[in-house]
Amino acid sequence: MDTKIARNVLIIVAIAAAVAFLPGGGETAGLVGGLLYIGITVIFVMLGIRFYRENRVAIFALGDRHRALLYGGLGALVVALAGRAGNLLDSSVGTLVFFALLVFAGGALYAVWTHHRSYGY
Repeated sequence: MDTKIARNVLIIVAIAAAVAFLPGGGETAGLVGGLLYIGITVIFVMLGIRFYRENRVAIFALGDRHRALLYGGLGALVVALAGRAGNLLDSSVGTLVFFALLVFAGGALYAVWTHHRSYGY
């Protein structure tokens, strides 16, 4: 086994042992996980801002109806993913709402994509 691989495996085992056996290890792991979640969210927001700035003309060329579908589909996707982190999937009605939001978001984004492709933007 390569020494780099062995070192990385030992680091992971040491972190897992610290979380499992040290007092407050689970709370510290929750804090680190929360910080990573915030960092990933910030990265996605920054990528979204960059995508919007680079494609602003094409977005406004879609027209009001398809632009509203684009924003509505993205909003439904954000609400569905935010609800997944909470208690939305704990009940059957919540699960139904989650999948309905995903279907709406997918359909709206597909409609916008096909409209965009049909005009050759």
